[in-house]
Amino acid sequence: MDQTGIETTVTNLPGDLDRKTRLERILRVDQAGEYGARRIYQGQLAVLGEKPSGETIRHMAEQEEKHLRTFDQLLNERRVRPTLLSPIWHVAGFALGAGTALMGEKAAMACTEAVEEVIDEHYARQTADLAAEGIEPELQETIETFRAEEVEHRDIARAHDAADAPAYGLLTGGIKAGSRLAIWLSSRI
Repeated sequence: MDQTGIETTVTNLPGDLDRKTRLERILRVDQAGEYGARRIYQGQLAVLGEKPSGETIRHMAEQEEKHLRTFDQLLNERRVRPTLLSPIWHVAGFALGAGTALMGEKAAMACTEAVEEVIDEHYARQTADLAAEGIEPELQETIETFRAEEVEHRDIARAHDAADAPAYGLLTGGIKAGSRLAIWLSSRI
């Protein structure tokens, strides 16, 4: 209660998710996102692995592998099932990576920029929500660490002329919309 005698604690309203379900969704969607990112980079490397951008893509892919291992471990420790959409993300991620790479190195970088921009926003919302509830400080720290690396990937893509990709606005707009849809679906299914 505050000084006026009014109850100030936040309670869930009917239809709100309980804390356990919200945490399961966070872990599920983050694992799915890191899995999708791994597949995007695998697709890009299949096409551009021997090109000048290959080493840069490999660096980003290695960080995504570390992120995925962490979220795989958290799913196992907390007994949270992964998204049922993993087979779709397996194919779609590789296709997105390879498809943009076939359009050229700049298009592959535009793909990276678009995905990482959405992930930056997504991770920022998650850590803000966890911090507002005062829960899961270790998970918050993990997400913030990974978020910083995702921002690094976005910045690398920009430095590699992502904005010069063919149909940049259309390409990145479509990828961002698809990424947001994948986040929404993966947290729920």
